Amino acid sequence: NQACLQCGTDCKSVEMNTLYHQVRFPENQEIPPDTYYFCPAKDCPTAYFSNTGTSIPKQHLTTYLHIQNDKLCYCFDIDTTDYLKALSTRHAEAIKNFVIQRTKLGECACEIRNPSGQCCLAKFKQLQNEFSVL
Repeated sequence: NQACLQCGTDCKSVEMNTLYHQVRFPENQEIPPDTYYFCPAKDCPTAYFSNTGTSIPKQHLTTYLHIQNDKLCYCFDIDTTDYLKALSTRHAEAIKNFVIQRTKLGECACEIRNPSGQCCLAKFKQLQNEFSVL
């Protein structure tokens, strides 16, 4: 993990494959190979940064609007607000189970669809835990 150079948020590394799919053309053609980190902070303008100082703004991502609109699952188009509504009406388990089942069958593409390159299932659990505290 590495702290974001812009906002200080703890950031995880991402594969180059993720960057090539996330960064819009023509910027994706000029990404120097390096170790990159994704900043998950919605309000931070930095999407990716490298150990050698390369920085890619969130506005250069194909998923920029999804990040701004709190996308929860990039593979199956589930927004955080929709999942929170489902939690409040006790319909969230079916949504989460759908994603779990698709993931088990290898029908997700987190490494290229999600700008973090990570699976969203931990975020489902985090939201569920936060909701149960309310």
